[in-house]
Amino acid sequence: MFEIIDRVKPGLQKLIAALRETYPYASVLAVADDSRSWSISSGGINISASGRGGGTGYVVRVFDGTGCAEYSFNEFSEERIPAVRETLARRLAEQGEALEGFAPLPTPVPADEPAVLKKESAGLVHPRELGDEAVVKKLTALRQKALGMDKRILDAQAAVSYRSCRKLFLSENRDLDQTLMWTTASVVAMASRGQEIKIAYHPFSVLGGAELLDEMDAGVEGVVHDALELLESRPIVPGEYECVCDPEVTGMIVHEAFGHGVEMDMFVKDRAQAREFIGRYVASPLVTMHDGSAVDEAATMFFDDEGTLAGDTVIIDKGVLRTGICDALSAARLGVAPTGNGRRESYERKAYTRMTNTYFQGGDSSRSEMIASVKDGFLLEAPSSGMEDPKNWGIQCMVTTAREIRDGKLTGKLFSPIVLTGYVPDLLKSVTMMSKAPELCGSGFCGKGYKEWVKVSDGGPCMKARIRLG
Repeated sequence: MFEIIDRVKPGLQKLIAALRETYPYASVLAVADDSRSWSISSGGINISASGRGGGTGYVVRVFDGTGCAEYSFNEFSEERIPAVRETLARRLAEQGEALEGFAPLPTPVPADEPAVLKKESAGLVHPRELGDEAVVKKLTALRQKALGMDKRILDAQAAVSYRSCRKLFLSENRDLDQTLMWTTASVVAMASRGQEIKIAYHPFSVLGGAELLDEMDAGVEGVVHDALELLESRPIVPGEYECVCDPEVTGMIVHEAFGHGVEMDMFVKDRAQAREFIGRYVASPLVTMHDGSAVDEAATMFFDDEGTLAGDTVIIDKGVLRTGICDALSAARLGVAPTGNGRRESYERKAYTRMTNTYFQGGDSSRSEMIASVKDGFLLEAPSSGMEDPKNWGIQCMVTTAREIRDGKLTGKLFSPIVLTGYVPDLLKSVTMMSKAPELCGSGFCGKGYKEWVKVSDGGPCMKARIRLG
């Protein structure tokens, strides 16, 4: 279904050649998109072909040495080349008029070193091959299993979605072609006791296809157990505690506490404190932070939406902040190399610096050793949401569950919901133990502010730190 890319490629190459007659740099990103989601709950069955991919279309970008202009459209033929050239010329002229009397940001022409690539991610079973009936049957069975486990389960939901896309990036010296597919899923259980209702959620994700459905069955018992446990939870006494974070909570801290703060388009706008801390200790020597495609998860890609090849960016190296992550335009303005983090919500949207697979590296301890080392604290599980202030390095996150630890043992007492707050460097410098194997999950999306949603993955090992809870 992505053959349209092959059909339009010769014409797009002619478009690049035509634009290069006028501009020192020109590129085009072509996207062919396919997505689908299924869910079942007490509200019924929902099947949707809409997703966050944004559909099939094209975005052209040119630099003239002073400014940059873009033009997106959803249909292309060679006959449109003159109209595209005219539109880009007009937009550059309008930018110049709008900036009259102001000092514009420097906009260097990007490097365009030769690169050729054609790759695709591996998916064992394409969800479309199963068909709607088979997927709904599987989700129905999962929901019925959850409902049948305990009479206190008021409702259960099972959902799965996928996105498959092909992206072609062309410039004078680059010919990059990638086909990617991710699948995510969730099982939700709602437990009730009188007027009290508690909800538990288990996510699943894979850089692949419908093979993920086979993993969901094993998660049903756990999510029902968690929902019933939450009926016995109580509010926590606010304070600072020794905490052991499970990999998902570690991932939320990676993403919210530090990930947004090192997006270097915020450096250009002077909206991130991290810019002043490059080369300085911002965390415990046990903390090493990565972003990129060194691991295979839902946010993995082979090149970004600006034609920069993906790799592994070490952001924090043994506690020292080494670099941020950046898109090509921000990198040019800052005088650094782009890291392959220029991402668009769709072909109609601007490229921003965005995280991909972001995680803390593993250490030498075990989860049981961490728990045994805690005198008075909590095991934190099941993050739900979070936000960060990159300018002041504040963090506020929600965690569903805190399990009490006393004298190195879990007491069985449960506290919920939990608000996790603090100053990011204080939290990261308090890290004293990391477990060996990092785990990532790519079930969610990340917005830039309140919009511009893209698929991300985050995680890490279990992590011990002092954290303010409330």
